[in-house]
Amino acid sequence: MIFKRNNYPHYLAEKVNAHVQRCEQLGGRNPLHGLNPTSSSLKLISNDYLALANHSKILAAQRKELASFDNMIIMSSVYLHGDNAQLNFEQRMADFMGSEEAVLCQSGYNANIGLVQAIVQGADVPIYLDMMAHMSMRDGTHFSKAAVYSFRHNNIDHLMSLIERHGPGLVMVDSVYSTNGSVCPLKALVDAAYEKGCLLLVDESHSLGTLGPQGRGLVVEYGLQDKVMFRTASLAKAFAGRAGIITCPKGFADYFKCTANPSIFSSGLLSYEIAGLNATLDLIIRADDRRDQLWRNADYLRQALSNLGYNVDASQSQIIGLEAGSERQTTVLKDALESRDVFGSVFCAPATAKNRALVRLSVNAGLTGSQLEQVVEVFKGIREEVGLNKWRSTYKSSLSFQQVS
Repeated sequence: MIFKRNNYPHYLAEKVNAHVQRCEQLGGRNPLHGLNPTSSSLKLISNDYLALANHSKILAAQRKELASFDNMIIMSSVYLHGDNAQLNFEQRMADFMGSEEAVLCQSGYNANIGLVQAIVQGADVPIYLDMMAHMSMRDGTHFSKAAVYSFRHNNIDHLMSLIERHGPGLVMVDSVYSTNGSVCPLKALVDAAYEKGCLLLVDESHSLGTLGPQGRGLVVEYGLQDKVMFRTASLAKAFAGRAGIITCPKGFADYFKCTANPSIFSSGLLSYEIAGLNATLDLIIRADDRRDQLWRNADYLRQALSNLGYNVDASQSQIIGLEAGSERQTTVLKDALESRDVFGSVFCAPATAKNRALVRLSVNAGLTGSQLEQVVEVFKGIREEVGLNKWRSTYKSSLSFQQVS
């Protein structure tokens, strides 16, 4: 269906029609949509890496809070002071992540755009961004009048050459990248950028809870707290909630709450959400067994897929990206998996570069050995159906597509 200009102004009609035509090229469907998983489906679509979302202690904490309060106040967290649940949780998170202060936000996206705004708004300072960094950080740079320079993914030499040319500024990276599961060479990159006088911001959305001692993240794992001034994370991943967190130096939290638009102009989290996050933090601190199982599951699946000829070289984490290429090829892969009751997430433009769409598998600690074996059998059986040997990303080795039995 094409929308006429008398329904929309021409500039909006063109945008909507471009989306409609994109879907029509795929048989009239949104590339992100397909079958709906059932309770028995093999779901590799959730960011609940430690399989905590339905934990009885989290649910009990939320129920208790919901049953106990009768005077809920909904307002921006900029007004919060004194002894209250949010400020107490922020201090717990600061202590957990080895920081002086922390700020709770409505989401990881809001944490990043608000933080970048608070740092660079009105400042004429160069910004350096890994080309695969989360879009929320790039969106935050729109508040700055400074130039933004993207450096090649995980390429420290390219970053250093840009800093040499344009001077020290703000460097932003993810510790674990959300599309292909690659891991930032964090210690070497932070050391090099810090030595050049740069400010560091690391998004730990996919490493907080899963990496580092007690799940404290990669910055703590490498002892970089003194060099990385700011960290952000979505608490909708391993923390299985709906929030974001920022760690920062002493005095910055109050400045942020009074400066960042997402803080000023959005309501804060509700008390039962904070109660759930508090309970989740208790569990994450004691979740070494779940973290160990997560990494065993991820290592097993990554190796098995590689043995079948799928290129998973980029993945070093619980995230495994299978780059089919075009949206049409990726839809074929998605359909083949879903018809066999295996569900992954499609990533395409603008989340990826054009014609570099992929299906992302998010591994979690709750997957059993038999479930993982079933996933592998499905991937083994669909190689010809999805045209694996024609993918640009297909793994080239002595164990080629044609040789795998």
